[in-house]
Amino acid sequence: MESSSKYLDSLIREFSRLPGIGSKSATRLAFHILKMPADQVDRLSEAIVELKRNIRSCSLCGGISDEALCRVCNSPDRDKEILCVVEEPEDMISIERTGAFRGLYHVLGGVIAPLDGIGPEDLRINELVQRCNDQSVKEVILATNPTVEGDATSLYVARILKPMNIRVMRIAHGLPVGSDLEFADGPTLAKSLSGRVEM
Repeated sequence: MESSSKYLDSLIREFSRLPGIGSKSATRLAFHILKMPADQVDRLSEAIVELKRNIRSCSLCGGISDEALCRVCNSPDRDKEILCVVEEPEDMISIERTGAFRGLYHVLGGVIAPLDGIGPEDLRINELVQRCNDQSVKEVILATNPTVEGDATSLYVARILKPMNIRVMRIAHGLPVGSDLEFADGPTLAKSLSGRVEM
């Protein structure tokens, strides 16, 4: 059902395209923006444009960054001997929020999903192997989501890394099966990291 304003309808439509936003939530957001002071709306729209214009992938880990290297990869305080492998940049952010991990990350860019036409060659697995060859990596923690695809991807990566004399660990499954790291609370994620098991 449309409103009496084409501008309002347009904004509701755009909000509805966002993940997890249904038509009711989209309508609430649109009306909230309508009530906001103009300067707040300007700041919000500017933040969205700046994000899209300036964010890039970190050239080392594949996470999101403002620069060629993200803050984590650029930090001298991180333990460069431990890599945490995640599916997507948002998983990296979720783990960082816990404060429980002080190593570096590697973002695969998804999981192996043959039914969706995604194979190992479509992910950043070769880059991971290269990093392990080039750097003094001693331990890799596989922190893919606890799904069939996430588990299969972890097993595939573990098989490749094991002959390289690297300790390969899997985060403990304190996470509900089928859930995403992005939505896990900090204490659960921290417990999963500390309770990791060798593969």
